[in-house]
Amino acid sequence: MTGHVPYLNSRLQSHAGTIFAEMSALAAKTGSINLGQGFPDVDGPDLIKRAAIRAIEDGHNQYPPGNGIIELRAAIAAHQKRFYGLDFDPESEVLVTAGATEAIAACLLGLCEIGDEVVMFEPYYDAYAACTAMAGAQRRVVALNAPDWSFEPLALEDAISDRTRLILVNTPHNPTGKVFSLAELEVIADVCRRHDLIAVTDEVYEHLVYESAHVSLATLPGMAERTITISSAAKTFSFTGWKVGWVCAIPELITAVRAAKQYLTYVNGAPFQYAIAEGLNECDQYVVEEARILRHKRDRLAQGLDAAGFRVLDSHGTFFLTTDISALSEEDPYTFCRALPERCGLVAIPSSVFYDDEVAGRHLVRWMFSKRSEVLEEAITRLARL
Repeated sequence: MTGHVPYLNSRLQSHAGTIFAEMSALAAKTGSINLGQGFPDVDGPDLIKRAAIRAIEDGHNQYPPGNGIIELRAAIAAHQKRFYGLDFDPESEVLVTAGATEAIAACLLGLCEIGDEVVMFEPYYDAYAACTAMAGAQRRVVALNAPDWSFEPLALEDAISDRTRLILVNTPHNPTGKVFSLAELEVIADVCRRHDLIAVTDEVYEHLVYESAHVSLATLPGMAERTITISSAAKTFSFTGWKVGWVCAIPELITAVRAAKQYLTYVNGAPFQYAIAEGLNECDQYVVEEARILRHKRDRLAQGLDAAGFRVLDSHGTFFLTTDISALSEEDPYTFCRALPERCGLVAIPSSVFYDDEVAGRHLVRWMFSKRSEVLEEAITRLARL
């Protein structure tokens, strides 16, 4: 992304800038439709917005408790019980964070020693690599193989060493839209149990699943005591700017994560915490309906991309579709995406930023479909220019 950055430590030299900031700035500069960065253009339920306003007016504007307000922790615990049958004590097994990204950073900073290894699946959300680097750990990647994004169990086994500290699992998966199957999660669980590893699961898209059911890794035998489950309100309720996330785990793991988290943001978003608590308690039907709407939008964008000549790869969850551009262009995905605004007034993300293996990601581009219907239809019209 950038050349050498003066004063920046060596661990973060390759993480000095993000493709999301670059492409969003390009969209704003050119007036293009931004199908790159993963935020919707419609707010979530009015009930939740009104609850935030009410919390502000009621004076909930100072530091909340370090673990998060008890109303939100109780709502999170009830959510985990209602959807997955998982029992968490809101007093000792739930921690509120400044979004899921802080939760991931706090897990890696709190759990990893310098030189530990973190196993993750490739392509991976770019923050995983940056947070691993900040923790002084090393990443080991296991390939998700297009077009169905499956992985080889032997490849996962081969990635484990005596320095492995944890496995980081993202399901539903950004950037591919993969939803890990029960059989795949059982493979991961087996590796964790046999090698005495911690699993950190990023489940922020847990309710945006279109063909199958989301399975939380912590529900598998022997995994509740070794899994840290992360989620947030950002994608579920379309309030990405509020940055309210959470961690659920046994008390010993929560204590380790909190030790790092308290020196990152300490606390966050007091009135928003009250609002999200109300949303978790009252908005299950909204979640179901939103998934139905997003499935339709995924299918519409897939049709438009296919008609424009892209090869559209499997996506069963999240906001995202991945395409192979090789039938349209021999350009690398960076060049292709940087030229898209001029060619057709759209912005997308080169998937190569999510790979260590440059060959595996060399023809892939990620698109985001969580936009208003009229915006998505205009994007599809613009795709025809290609």
